[in-house]
Amino acid sequence: MDLVIGRVVKTHGVRGEVVVDVRTDDPATRFAVGARLRGRAPRNAGGGETEYEVTAARMHAGRLLLSLAEVAGRDEADKLRGTLFLIDAADVDSGDDPDEFYDHELEGLPVATVGGEAVGVVKEVMHLPGGELLAVTTDGGREVLIPFVREIVPVVTRERIEIDPPAGLIEPIED
Repeated sequence: MDLVIGRVVKTHGVRGEVVVDVRTDDPATRFAVGARLRGRAPRNAGGGETEYEVTAARMHAGRLLLSLAEVAGRDEADKLRGTLFLIDAADVDSGDDPDEFYDHELEGLPVATVGGEAVGVVKEVMHLPGGELLAVTTDGGREVLIPFVREIVPVVTRERIEIDPPAGLIEPIED
């Protein structure tokens, strides 16, 4: 099982640096010079994995900028847009904080409304530029994307997820 530690947002400059949206509590270690990163390309780019070596890392305007040995210019860096940097879930533990979860801890959990109506099971946690979504396979076999925000997902435990969906999120609104 993989955990996302960062996502390439865009390029920076002409030398091939990439701007990374950090998704780890330990960026200094995970993105240190010399670190090897597993990168998974976005689905629309084939979804393949490539290993990268960090040659430089620096903060700029609140964002992490990385230079990678395998990227020699802006055009190559631009092809990395949307790439997820991953680590093996076995290497980390979310600890005792009841409000912190890794993707693999949520995948497979049952989802129900706050009223107790079964909805389905979390298939995947999607990390998108606008925020995280829970991809839930409903009991009827459909996939529903649920914004992973406290207003809609007020209860998350290690055993279940409860949602308070607005009208039309789970079932289409009929005229």
